[in-house]
Amino acid sequence: MSLTLRIFLALIAGLLVGALLPSDLGKSLLPVSDAVGNLWLQALQMTIIPLIAGLLFTGIAQSVGQAGGSMVAGRALLAFLALLVFSALWSMLFVPLLLEAWPAPPVASSVIMMESAKFEAGSDIAANQAAIKIDLGKWLLSLVPANIFNSLAKGDMLPVVTFIGLFALAATRLDTARRGQLVSLFDAVKDAMLVLVGWIFVVAPLGVFALAMGVGIKAGLGAFGLLGHYIVVLVAVQVGLIILVYPLAVIFGRVGPLAFARAVLPAQAVAVSTQSSIASLPAIFDGAERLGLPEATSRVVLPLAVSIFRITSPCANIAVVLYVGHLHGMEHSALAYMGALLAALVAAVSTGGLPGSITFLAACVPIANAMGVPIGVLPVLLAVELVPDIFRTLGNVTADLAVTAILGRRR
Repeated sequence: MSLTLRIFLALIAGLLVGALLPSDLGKSLLPVSDAVGNLWLQALQMTIIPLIAGLLFTGIAQSVGQAGGSMVAGRALLAFLALLVFSALWSMLFVPLLLEAWPAPPVASSVIMMESAKFEAGSDIAANQAAIKIDLGKWLLSLVPANIFNSLAKGDMLPVVTFIGLFALAATRLDTARRGQLVSLFDAVKDAMLVLVGWIFVVAPLGVFALAMGVGIKAGLGAFGLLGHYIVVLVAVQVGLIILVYPLAVIFGRVGPLAFARAVLPAQAVAVSTQSSIASLPAIFDGAERLGLPEATSRVVLPLAVSIFRITSPCANIAVVLYVGHLHGMEHSALAYMGALLAALVAAVSTGGLPGSITFLAACVPIANAMGVPIGVLPVLLAVELVPDIFRTLGNVTADLAVTAILGRRR
């Protein structure tokens, strides 16, 4: 049984146990479930900054190296960036409108909000919320840390990723030997953090069970309605993005709509069954051949795309954070959206190829921080990623063939 499925079953079991416990017994067990769940959550949080630092540094260094080695690869990276921005903007437009028309169940939402606020009490999240709701000049200054160690200590993700990103770009200007030493160092940090995260995820079902049990005790069976609502919102925004990819391929790739649909269908079938873009690569190659795309383009663009291009990453991750903000009744400023866009792009570049459970938190935490959204509820939402993750992969392989068609027609 996969870890994702075990986490999902632990969530269901925790919600059921909490909802069905007698009231007096549930209240007596609540402090224990809170302590166990928050202990696991804090253990996971302590890995986020070093993990993102390692991922971001190596991701930028490797991407710049690939772009410098091939004109086609360079154009591919620019196309990836444009589509990632498009993905983020779609989520920012669609999700608030959907939630306004169809809000989350109010009773369960209030319970989730109290549960999250209890964990965030005494942390720097409130300060971070205030920091993001400031004028443009102060916000821009906040992106460039005067003291990077102070930003690290407070968990301010945007200044941290700004520093790491610039550091990685500067490292690409060094000679090969010294650049290799820095890449090896950050790669080792990344690998060590992944080992540590793996240890923490061994007990993930227990941590999620405890968190879900607390939610079940307070919200009862209404928690299931809230999670169902969340899943529908996440799936809807990704399905909308996938639908939009088709006209992009038709217009800019100059392929027929039916021809593109037929060419991408086998890869989509593999994606749904395996939830792996890499496993879908042979089928995407076959689709490129069916469309008559130049082999010189597809053999460069497609391996690059399945490695680092995740079009659904900004869309889905921003949607997660917007949903959590919706639960807390938050309204976001234009600067908060700008911060979310930057954080989402960084996450899309740096977290490709990781297991979905790790990617979820490593990507959503910086976006939440940029928007001032509390993160205490994220592990509960992680537990139901089993369904949205299918559409993440489906959208990614669809966009992989679409961008190959676009670049193949513009050689």
